[in-house]
Amino acid sequence: MQNYMIAPSILSADFANLGDDVTKVVAAGAEIIHIDVMDGHFVPNITIGPLVVKALRRITDRPLDVHLMIENPERYLDDFAAAGADWITVHAETGYHLHRTLGRIRELGKKCGVVLNPATPLADLKWVLAEVDLVMLMSVNPGFGGQSFIPSALEKIKQLKEMIDAHGLKVGIEVDGGITPANIGAVAAAGANIFVAGSAIFGQPDYQQVIAKMKAALPPR
Repeated sequence: MQNYMIAPSILSADFANLGDDVTKVVAAGAEIIHIDVMDGHFVPNITIGPLVVKALRRITDRPLDVHLMIENPERYLDDFAAAGADWITVHAETGYHLHRTLGRIRELGKKCGVVLNPATPLADLKWVLAEVDLVMLMSVNPGFGGQSFIPSALEKIKQLKEMIDAHGLKVGIEVDGGITPANIGAVAAAGANIFVAGSAIFGQPDYQQVIAKMKAALPPR
């Protein structure tokens, strides 16, 4: 979890040609495929379910990073795991039994992560940080693609990195929202190593060129 990884978000892909788009970003150097699952309740948008994950599993061996922006995520863990998810991340804001939910993801043999919205404090991680493979910090308010990066997220990333290091943990830091070639370097310097980018990649005519620009902007580790 400590290597740099670019994770294109299919939220911004062309759904009429989704398989082709995913194949192209993998060929262009993407390490992860990020899948945003929205229910129209926790966030004001509706996207996809396990059937799309199952379809993507057939066309790529890259890890499928399933981000559950849904209420009661514990009800759907088994379905997404069976569909082929490799990572399953759940929001701290959505569940009454976060520790149990993370444990269930591990029981299913998947990497587990917890997600924090921009206004959710890092203190919410205190009793689960040692139980996760990664923490995802939202750098936009979730629900829609194409939003601008919230600058205060940089300080939050720095503080999370300090928190992880203070406990001697090997927990990945994923950042989702408004990542571009222009700001990815600063996000990495703050401590992140997994970068979700939607429109910044799928909105460009040359996926390989934009992913190469992102990787070139990353500081040495």
